[in-house]
Amino acid sequence: MLYKAFPIQNRKPKIQNWCHFRKSPEIIPKKTLILNIFGQGGKPFQLIEFGAGDGLKTKVLLKHFLKRNARFKYYPIDISNNVLEELSEDLSQNFPSLVVEPLNNEYFKALDKLDHSSEDRKAILFLGSNIGNFTEDQAVSFLSQLAEKLSPQDYLMVGFDLKKDPETILNAYHDPHGITKAFNLNLLERINDELGGNFDTTNFKHWPIYNPLTGATKSFLISMKSQEVFIESLKQNFSFEAWEAIDMEISQKYDLEAIKNLGARAGFEVAKQFFDCKHYFVNTIFRLI
Repeated sequence: MLYKAFPIQNRKPKIQNWCHFRKSPEIIPKKTLILNIFGQGGKPFQLIEFGAGDGLKTKVLLKHFLKRNARFKYYPIDISNNVLEELSEDLSQNFPSLVVEPLNNEYFKALDKLDHSSEDRKAILFLGSNIGNFTEDQAVSFLSQLAEKLSPQDYLMVGFDLKKDPETILNAYHDPHGITKAFNLNLLERINDELGGNFDTTNFKHWPIYNPLTGATKSFLISMKSQEVFIESLKQNFSFEAWEAIDMEISQKYDLEAIKNLGARAGFEVAKQFFDCKHYFVNTIFRLI
């Protein structure tokens, strides 16, 4: 298998397994418990979201927090300024009383821009199982860097996709609508559009695999013939042999012990966990050890 790297990032549609999150009655006490942790004693806090995107994952909490008159500011962080502008406009229309301070930057650089004179608790959200796009070592490194920027009063809530029936997992990546396939091929199309590539996407086959021992789901694009691709912006040719693979993404699945161990390696302990109705997914609140 050959790893080929191109200087471009794909943006994956946020497709949630968070089972009927907004409609399920059992989520009401969960939202209240989350607020009780973040805003203990009615104290103000900073709600900071990594990779806010369209805010779909967070609006459920924002609505509940505002309804409960929680004292907080919302800091959505995203590398796309256009996304943040659209999110800010949406939130101003739907939640006019919400104080929003968008931060267009990388995660840790954005944290550095916050008002460090404030004594308000930080509650950081990293939702949608984005942590699963890291290898284990990358996840530990990411969380360790984050731990260095937090104080003992702060909290971190991370979404984890849980291990489940391997058939269920593979069906999600080899779905009949071809969502993951389209996502991966879209990267080649973007290379064509933005970097002057000449990929013929019909010459590549989407192939996901799942390892139930490690919990790693990986997606590949398989070259179905010997071919050569030229990328104008790089002034470089890339040769592919027949059945050579491009490693596109990893989506790590966790069990509860692995989540606990991951946090511990980075200096965190589990404070509370909230599951979806099928136990396919868990939002874990961490605090510093």
